[in-house]
Amino acid sequence: MSGFQPGNGRTARAKRGDKRGAEARPDETVTFAAERAAAGIDDIIGELNRDLVGLAAVKKRVEEIAALLLVDRARQRYGLTAPRPNLHMCFTGAPGTGKTTVALKMATLLHQLGYLQTPSLVHAMRDDLVGEYIGQTAPKTKRVLDRAKGGVLFIDEAYYLYRGTDSKDYGQEAIEILLQVMENDRDDLVVILAGYKDRMEVFFESNPGMRSRVAHHLDFASYDIEELTAIGRLMLDQANYYMSPAAEQALRGQVSAMMTGPHFANARTVRNELELSRLRHAHRISSDLRRAWTRDDLMRLEAPDILAAEPAGGAPA
Repeated sequence: MSGFQPGNGRTARAKRGDKRGAEARPDETVTFAAERAAAGIDDIIGELNRDLVGLAAVKKRVEEIAALLLVDRARQRYGLTAPRPNLHMCFTGAPGTGKTTVALKMATLLHQLGYLQTPSLVHAMRDDLVGEYIGQTAPKTKRVLDRAKGGVLFIDEAYYLYRGTDSKDYGQEAIEILLQVMENDRDDLVVILAGYKDRMEVFFESNPGMRSRVAHHLDFASYDIEELTAIGRLMLDQANYYMSPAAEQALRGQVSAMMTGPHFANARTVRNELELSRLRHAHRISSDLRRAWTRDDLMRLEAPDILAAEPAGGAPA
């Protein structure tokens, strides 16, 4: 295993140069409609708008980053050199708010604009980077960096890397390696840190070097009940199901009751509830062996499918 070698950014810069082609004459013009089409930006933005409900501020920031890189690429063709934009990011928000989905789209966007060699995203958490004993952390961290090289490294719950109260913890070693790579190899790798906003703020306060290396902070607000219901409709539509009006009302009530719970996870919770609803729906209709069911029956969820029935003892099923 070769290990992640700092300072290899020339490879990515050369690839970016290949995409630019011959330098443009000063009197040539550029139209960004053509540039956007060539990079497929509108396709990616369209997918974000189609696949993710809400998140207007996040989508706007993605548009802004795309615009910056598009103009940067056009400037390069005229010989207008500038340092490569810092593309390391921090995504903050509760679970199930779309952070991983946006990270995947961002990887594709950066690749299509020529800022990454590959559209791949490597997902990592503390256990993937930090060892339990002396000598384990550096090899583990470098293995992950090797896998992510040329694309995006998405570190979820990044604040767990730092345990300042534990003098025998090796998370700081992983952080130091990441800091070096984020500074010296940012042409070859984009790092996205993710987690709850308040905990990420504590992490940055404890590691100011990490804060200075992250240029873009995107906050993913939790969804309200209208957005969560719309997310449920979208998920079902993608699976060729739909809810009756009574079923949708039942879902709203069910999810509303769960929103204040400690384990609520926004869209993930909605997905899990709908998976259970599909199980109940399948059991309900397949149990009536002699009834003739229509295509619409196979698609439509009813209120009993959303709400688990209560057994005779009164405890939830």
